[in-house]
This record gives sequence, structure tokens and C-alpha cells, in this order.
Amino acid sequence: MLPLGIINMNCELDDVEGLLNQLKILKSANVDGVMIDCWWGIVEAHAPQVYNWSGYARLFQIVRDLKLKLQVVMSFHECGGNVGDDMHIPLPCWVVEIGQSNPDIYFTNKEGRRNTECLSWGIDKERVLKGRTAVEVYFDYMRSFRVEFDEFFENGIISEIEVGLGPCGELRYPSYPAKHGWRYPGIGEFQCYDKYLMKSLTKAAEARGHSFWARGPDNAGFYNSAPHETGFFCDGGDYDSYYGRFFLKWYSHVLIDHGDRVLALANLAFEGTCIAVKLSGIHWWYKTASHAAELTAGFYNPSNCDGYAPIATMLEKHEAALNFTCVELRTLDQHEDFPEALADPEGLVWQVLNAAWDVCIPVASENALPCHDREGYNKILENAKPRNDPDGRHLSAFTYLRLSPVLMERDNFMEFKRFVKRMHGEAVPDLQVKPNKEHTKLQGTDGQVAN
Repeated sequence: MLPLGIINMNCELDDVEGLLNQLKILKSANVDGVMIDCWWGIVEAHAPQVYNWSGYARLFQIVRDLKLKLQVVMSFHECGGNVGDDMHIPLPCWVVEIGQSNPDIYFTNKEGRRNTECLSWGIDKERVLKGRTAVEVYFDYMRSFRVEFDEFFENGIISEIEVGLGPCGELRYPSYPAKHGWRYPGIGEFQCYDKYLMKSLTKAAEARGHSFWARGPDNAGFYNSAPHETGFFCDGGDYDSYYGRFFLKWYSHVLIDHGDRVLALANLAFEGTCIAVKLSGIHWWYKTASHAAELTAGFYNPSNCDGYAPIATMLEKHEAALNFTCVELRTLDQHEDFPEALADPEGLVWQVLNAAWDVCIPVASENALPCHDREGYNKILENAKPRNDPDGRHLSAFTYLRLSPVLMERDNFMEFKRFVKRMHGEAVPDLQVKPNKEHTKLQGTDGQVAN
């Protein structure tokens, strides 16, 4: 995964020489390719259907010349804006202007607070974006990309398109925004209070003959609540009442419908190219009955229901791969660091990966947190190629998060090279790299790793 700010807000490639050196070093480690975000807020920044792909064209040529492959993310979300982020790429200016007069284009919580990370799925079919629906805007952008980079598709340089379907490019509601005060392991909040999603909820409630169900739950706590502190998510709580089950099924159905609509058009735009969808690994509160953090994010996965099978089925319909995060996390570590979170990343990974494998779609993954140590790499290898899986199922691809100066430090890079070899199936002797106190940087422009 390439650095976030590699293409600037004018759609120019920054520091061409530095990038070229780093890519040559990556090539020397035998990586297959790189992943890059194509930011909607950069490319269609100033006016509807006026696209500037220039920086990406320059980058793609460099990648092609080095005989590397490209995974490209259609990034329809804002970059950064959260606490601690040093990079900020907003949505296109003309969209932000529309949002000033019609803030209901954004996801909204029960207090009426708007989240500008991405557009509400409530406007997927509403002509509120200067005559276009949100889905039409996404399709026009994808089609422009496909036409612009036709030669890279035809010669197989672009091996996969990942379609952004929500915040951070993930198929989920923005239920736990740090910029609104959320802290791990808070349960998050439902994000369906814009007028368009409330209209959809009202319609669903009336269809059930219970028009008084056209409301969000009033006892679901706040961003940083724990499940047992709420009447909705506690054991035996309202999440499992007639109303609760109705609301949660509607809420998760909106998520699946959004994915279904956008992927149908992505397949039209990118016919013949692999498409993928990223799912977030919401592992906190997994060991409770309600799975509260998953419910607010749109995954209807309480202990008596499999919330990931319907998503896998939708992806299978569009022949899309599933990209899942958090494969490097250990449940035991989570229990030591945050025992109160009742997290189980390993249980979640097992459930999600098997839901995808059961419908025979490819499963790819990436690490959720920076990883430079052998222990973390071994955990990734274990999940990528499970030795004890009776069906011999394994990940189709793994994307490493992310190219950085820290990765390029000599000892870190030697460990990374070893990991790449093992991912490619090579036997590697189990010798530990001696730590280098000076953190020597890798030098050289000829693709060789400098010792």
C-alpha cells in the first residue's frame, strides 16, 4: 500500500525520484505490486464530471516500467480528519457546497450530528448531486477511470479494483468516528437519522403494519457506552425484541443494498477485471450476546444470527472478492490490553473468512495496524495459509499496510523480505535479524538492497 499523500491535491505526483527509489527496493524484495487510492476529492474536485487523472497517469507509468502490478481503490470517502491524522483529503468541493445547504446528504446520528466522511446511502437513488444520484456519480467516476487507463487494463497491469463503499473505503456505517469523540472500545452509534434514511425506515415500518416503529432505538447508549450500560444492547435487551429485530434487519439491509447497487455498476464499468470490497474487522464486544459494535456498524451478527453470510452472498452475486482486515491480531493480546472489550479478533476472522469461502469467493486481506516484527508476520502467514484447514483454503492475496520510512529501515526491511519469501511459498531458515542500533536506511537506486 503506497503512502496516502503520494498524489497531492492538484493531482500531481510528489517526489518522483524518492518514490522511484522506494519502488525499486520493493521490487528487489519480490513484491507483486502496489495498492493506490484514487481519491474522488482530488480527481473530481472542482466541478461535476470534470476529472483530472494526471498524477495517477504518471504514477501508473512508473509502476508499469518496473513491471509491478496495481491494485487501485476507488476512494469515495474523505481521507483523514480524525484525531492524529496528518493527511486530509475532503470530498469534492462541489459536493461539500451541496452539503452546506442540504446536510442530509451525510450520515447523521441521533443528536443530529453529521459525518462528512462519506455520503449517506440514503441518497443512492436521490437526484441531489446537481441532477445525479450518488450511485450515478460513482458510476461516472469509475467509467472515466476505465476509459482513461484502458491500456493498463488491457495489458493486465491493473490486476484488481477495490470499490469504496463507505468510510475508510469499507462497507460499513461510520458508527465509531474518532473525530466525534469515539474511543475504543465504545459500542458506537446508529447512523440513520438523515431525512433520506428515515424516509426509508418509515416506509419499511408502514409495510410491516407498525408505523410507530419508524424510529431509531432510544436506549442504545452513546459512542463510548458499553453494551451492559444500555437497555438495547444488554443481555436480554431490546435488540432481540420484535421491534429490535425489525430495526436491525432494516439497518443491515440498507448496507447490503448499497453494496449490491454499486457493485452492479462497478462490474459494468470494469467488465473482466477482478473487483473487491473491503470489510472492517469489528472485533470488540464479539464475546457478548448482542455484538453491539457490529450492530451499530451495520453487521447484523448477534450470537443467534450469522451477519456475514448475507454479505458474502451479495458479493458472490457480483463475483467480487472480500478484503478483510485484522488478520494479524491475537485474541490473547486483546484480553491483556483491553480485558473489558470482550474482543475476539481470531473468532471474527474465522467467521468472516469461512462465510466467504462457503460461497467460493476469493478472500484477500491486509493488516489493521503497522507490523514490523516476526511474531506479527507469522500470525498473518498462519491466517493466509492455514496449515490445519481440511479444505486447503487460503487467502488469494495480501496487501501490506504500508510503505513508510520505518519499513525502509534496514532491519525492518530484512524481516519484511523474509515475510514476502514465505508468502510466496519459499522455505526460509529461521534466523533472527540482529537489531541495528543505528537504524540504517536502505540506500541505492539500482533496485539492490544495500547492506
